Amino acid sequence: ASTTLYEYIPSGFTKASWKAFQDKESKKKAAKGLGRMGPKGFKSRSFQSFQEALERGEAKHMMPVENAEKRIKSGELKLEDIPYMQRGGSWDNSDVKGAKKVSWLKSDKDYANGGFLKEQSVSVFGFGKGLDWTGQRDKTGPSSTERRQGMSVEQAKKYQAPTVSQLKGDVVEKPKKKMFGLF
Repeated sequence: ASTTLYEYIPSGFTKASWKAFQDKESKKKAAKGLGRMGPKGFKSRSFQSFQEALERGEAKHMMPVENAEKRIKSGELKLEDIPYMQRGGSWDNSDVKGAKKVSWLKSDKDYANGGFLKEQSVSVFGFGKGLDWTGQRDKTGPSSTERRQGMSVEQAKKYQAPTVSQLKGDVVEKPKKKMFGLF
């Protein structure tokens, strides 16, 4: 017995127009970058780049502007005078037409080319793979460099760190074994 499968197409759409609509919606959704980490409303630069530019005199601290929209409409301020985080733009003013663009440093280019990924790790250790919450990753033990040099695994398990008196060089006599602790 075979089963006939039908595709859902809303009323008012043809098969081709429904496919085109779905493609358009998926492109819109992909452009939002909903799964990415970090701020989504503006394009930032690394703190290192900001510090370098600040020391060169190419950047300054920007404070939020009160009544920004009103002050722009009245001509009191230009759009590029509003901090990029407040206007939802880019730190280099590339989002503002006619504004003077801020030059990129080498550290800005490194950051934009994926250097930010290390800082944006979701690992509880700060960076790297993180904990294997699912148990799906390969199990790894200590590497040979992590083991005590020159010791086998069995010897490393039996190893006892020296005491302070042993490190000072004091000779400590071992107490004599007594029968049942009585004699």
